[in-house]
Amino acid sequence: MFTLGNLFLLLTGLLAAFLCWYFWQRYNLHKALHNIYYLMGFAVLLVSGLLLIFLGMDILASPYVLTVASLIPLGISMGIAEEYYPAWKKYFKWFAALGFLAIAITSIAGMDTLKKIAVPLFHGVAGMVIFLGPFFAKKAPQGFFWVGIGGLLIGLGGIALAFISVGKQLLFFSPEFVMTILPPLLFLMAGAFTLGFTKKG
Repeated sequence: MFTLGNLFLLLTGLLAAFLCWYFWQRYNLHKALHNIYYLMGFAVLLVSGLLLIFLGMDILASPYVLTVASLIPLGISMGIAEEYYPAWKKYFKWFAALGFLAIAITSIAGMDTLKKIAVPLFHGVAGMVIFLGPFFAKKAPQGFFWVGIGGLLIGLGGIALAFISVGKQLLFFSPEFVMTILPPLLFLMAGAFTLGFTKKG
């Protein structure tokens, strides 16, 4: 049955598909590496949205889905670091790569104790980069702050999902509540990212 949640996921997928096309066009024009990082993040968002529509929210419990979904904040945060923070982009890439490996290994191997550290830490730092980075970025378009708003939304959803994945509840973010608000949250996040990345002034 096609639900309201699925409608939000479909709209999110359409925005993600548009951003994939947008960043691919930008990469072909300038060959700038940050466009590839952005493209990676939104391609995973597109695929994740489609999987949620066809397979349901239960797939979020899969360690493989959790691992792949980590590429969403990874790609976007690495893109911001690459484009606007060249002084520390190299160090952040290493942190992001180690974080992704930590999430993959602890999730797939069932190392719950280490997973409880790796998942919130990685998602939290990546989310903070996406949230705060646009507000302090020099020479960024005026409307780029919308990316920060999208970062706040992805941070809330990501951290809530991270706590649920390790068997804990964050504040009032119960599993039922998170599953209810996740589709519209993803849509609002994608809308904010679309405004921020495509607005030139």
